[in-house]
Amino acid sequence: MRASLVGTGYVGIVTGACFAHVGHDVIMVDTVREKVDAVNSGKSPIYEAGLEAMIGEEVRRGRLKGTTNLSEAVEFSDITFICVGTPALPDGSQNLSYVETVARQIGEAIGSKDSYHTVVVKSTVAPGTTLGLVKPVLEKASGMEAGDDFGLGMNPEFLKEGDAVRDFMEPDRVVYGTVGEKARNHLREIYAGFKSQKLETDCTTAEMIKYASNSMLATRVALIDEIGNICKELGIDVRDVASGAGMDRRIGPHFLHAGIGFGGSCFRKDVSALAWKGRELGVETKILSAVISQNDAQPLRLLKLLEAKRKLKGSRIGVLGLSFKPGTDDIRDAPSLIVVKSLLQEGAAVVAYDPMAEENFSRVFPQIEYRKSASEVIRECDAVMILTEWQEFADRTLYGDKPVYDGRGVTRTSNYTGVCW
Repeated sequence: MRASLVGTGYVGIVTGACFAHVGHDVIMVDTVREKVDAVNSGKSPIYEAGLEAMIGEEVRRGRLKGTTNLSEAVEFSDITFICVGTPALPDGSQNLSYVETVARQIGEAIGSKDSYHTVVVKSTVAPGTTLGLVKPVLEKASGMEAGDDFGLGMNPEFLKEGDAVRDFMEPDRVVYGTVGEKARNHLREIYAGFKSQKLETDCTTAEMIKYASNSMLATRVALIDEIGNICKELGIDVRDVASGAGMDRRIGPHFLHAGIGFGGSCFRKDVSALAWKGRELGVETKILSAVISQNDAQPLRLLKLLEAKRKLKGSRIGVLGLSFKPGTDDIRDAPSLIVVKSLLQEGAAVVAYDPMAEENFSRVFPQIEYRKSASEVIRECDAVMILTEWQEFADRTLYGDKPVYDGRGVTRTSNYTGVCW
């Protein structure tokens, strides 16, 4: 098939590169010329393991290219995926302005096409958005009716940063909701090369599946963190507790890694958006709201353990790990943001290292000191906090007798305090 994808963020560029890799002709659309130029030169606009090599390979084969011209991309393709951001607003709802703008532009473009075209929302949007917002915008802009004159679909992504390429190529499941049989056939065709389970449903159900999945995973993390806090007070290791609980086949071992909470662009935003949607519908969302509250407080528990043993004002505190998880340079909603902000407010000097995320973090905190290795940070600080589980931080010989406050269960040193163990 010929596919166009609007947006070269994590979802868009991974989806586009992988579709090209299985044999489709793909054109990526973005308003930022630098990102388009990166794609056309075989480079990735983001860091993701294995992605740049795949982009380079597919650009050389002629199956992947980028453009800033959305109309030409739509004219070129049979199916267009909307992959733009849906950032959170202060009340927990989503900013859908990017989705709405792109839908309008796509609608104008398909209005002048002779062939049947399918538009698919791949951005994470609250249940009801595809039919309640995207459909009427497309219909108004194109002068046509969804289903009869053009196809409409919703196809959520289930990608983990750091493993996004593998997650796309070897998915647990492919989910899509559609309006119109032709749209369903288009999605069947573009996913024909994927051997996973496929669930065909309506658009609103597809949207809800994404939110239900992330909310359940976030709840597991928040719950095991809270259990870990209790374990800490009992003097036992939550990791042993999680191992035993995870042996129950009804529970399983995944997402039972206690620590200083989840971060990233998805969990907090999606749980907040679903809670907001529930409130809009008059449904109480006590559990979803509690997940966010618990997770926001969790990084500060590690800080309290440090404060109990050391006066922060005037201290030099080392921070190892700034990204929200290993394998990425993404700092969105990372616990490190909360910890570093609090350290600075308490008058501490911060010396930090992360193998990938320094550039992004320095845009938020240019006033702290950055080093090029963990050993440099450890040598210069009074105490060290581990906030991301990069494997290089596991070497206990790095730390000597320096006080270590571990928020991720990375290591075990001679002078050690763990957040939940």
